[in-house]
Amino acid sequence: MFETVSIFSGLDEHQLGVIEKHANSRRYPKNAIILNEGDSSDSLYVILSGKVKVYLNDENGKEVSLNYQEAGEYFGELSLIDDIERSASVMTVEKSTFAIISKQDFRSVLAKNPDIAIHLIKDLAYRVRVLTGNVKTLALSDVYGRVCKTLLSVATEHDDVLVVEEPLTQQEIANRIGASREMVCRILKDLATGGYITQNHRHIVIHKQLPQRY
Repeated sequence: MFETVSIFSGLDEHQLGVIEKHANSRRYPKNAIILNEGDSSDSLYVILSGKVKVYLNDENGKEVSLNYQEAGEYFGELSLIDDIERSASVMTVEKSTFAIISKQDFRSVLAKNPDIAIHLIKDLAYRVRVLTGNVKTLALSDVYGRVCKTLLSVATEHDDVLVVEEPLTQQEIANRIGASREMVCRILKDLATGGYITQNHRHIVIHKQLPQRY
């Protein structure tokens, strides 16, 4: 169950079995809120199946998506280190199953397997670098540049073209880059008119290099 989770890599079957004994499995439907920003929850959530969105929103309902995570990833790790309230909200974007480990149980496992701490620190460092890059993009790029970077970051190559396989809506793109849906719609429409992309209800296909400027 945990062999593909980065912080537990290198552990043998017995060690993984000990961790599994401390974990509780729980299933959630699509669009279920797992954590709210400001919660005092103190557990680590490992995604066994499905997908979640990590996001922030304000009192007016404006939302910014920080990250999307899938099976084999985890969230809630900061609560294992400090006792501060949750810094972001997490919601399922499809039916999902989690293994949930309490802080007390995780620290008990950690005491017997200190190498887990090294993997946790490495993952935290990687996430800080990603967030730093995202802040740089938001601060220094215009909306067009942020749209292009988002498309390219989630696209994979198929038959000499890039395909965004996940069904990204215009609103989801807008939430990721801190822009309006109307502006995203206009940019995607112009890229389609220029023959750079094609869109359907499931995928976006990038046929050629996107222009550097809008």
